[in-house]
Amino acid sequence: MSAALKTVETGGGAPRHFLELMDLDGPTLRHMLELGKRAKRGEISGKPLAGKTVAMIFELPSTRTRVSFEVGIRQLGGEPLVLTAKEIQLKRGESVKDTARVLSRYVDAIMLRTSDVSNIRELAEHATIPVINGLTNISHPCQLMADVMTFEEHRGPIAGQVVAWTGDGNNVAQSFIQAAARFDFTLRIATPEMLRPPAELLAWAKREGARIELTGDPAAAVRDARAVVTDCWISMSDEKTAEGQNRHNLLAPYQLNSALLRHAAPDAIVMHCLPAHRGEEITDEVMDGPQSVVFDEAENRLHAQKGILLWAMGLA
Repeated sequence: MSAALKTVETGGGAPRHFLELMDLDGPTLRHMLELGKRAKRGEISGKPLAGKTVAMIFELPSTRTRVSFEVGIRQLGGEPLVLTAKEIQLKRGESVKDTARVLSRYVDAIMLRTSDVSNIRELAEHATIPVINGLTNISHPCQLMADVMTFEEHRGPIAGQVVAWTGDGNNVAQSFIQAAARFDFTLRIATPEMLRPPAELLAWAKREGARIELTGDPAAAVRDARAVVTDCWISMSDEKTAEGQNRHNLLAPYQLNSALLRHAAPDAIVMHCLPAHRGEEITDEVMDGPQSVVFDEAENRLHAQKGILLWAMGLA
């Protein structure tokens, strides 16, 4: 049976930003996930975003982020307003601070997809409405909410489980580190040493009690894992490492293929946030195989983000 949502007081009028998983505690993130699961099951009645407009700013092209947010906002009764960098004055030198102040007078929330994390931090600092991180060069928290939802749909609670990452220590890998701390799973990361996630993030995770294991051996990382995850090797248009080595040559041993997957638990699932470069970081055989939940994962962006929106806008 559908259940109505009630507006929640946010205390002092401070906006609820969704910027990084590390900014929020585990129970708050779990609450958002449960809202997303309720939305997926059709248990949220009415149109809780009726009369609300959400601006979506895209400095970078997008398929899943744009479509999942736009459809989700409409299904919740709100109005999405899609803006590209070319369509607003940011491209012509208007400050992020001024943009935040102006949009706060027009809309009820902002989602930003940007190549520079400083943009979203400045936007949130000056906006008086919620700001949601749709992707930056250092993180992708909406994706991780969908990933945790997908794992739990297929394999039950993620707490105490082992998740393996193979490939580049990119923005999605960095959000996986934050997720391991907040959702209490072990994360093994196999990546070339020069492409490892930042030391300061790993130090934060250690202080938070997260179980993070680093290795250069993908087979060791994957051994007995319940989920194996990878992502494209070229992130945020960065073709080469600082040392000038081609990423494809460096990352070829980390390809997620059938031989590597055999080291995982027999019931391991395979995840990839997409877009995939088939034949590079993942093979067709694995991506289209029986252990792949890649397209369930893509669908769950829609549902997980509904939970984020409802929480951020004080509706649950």
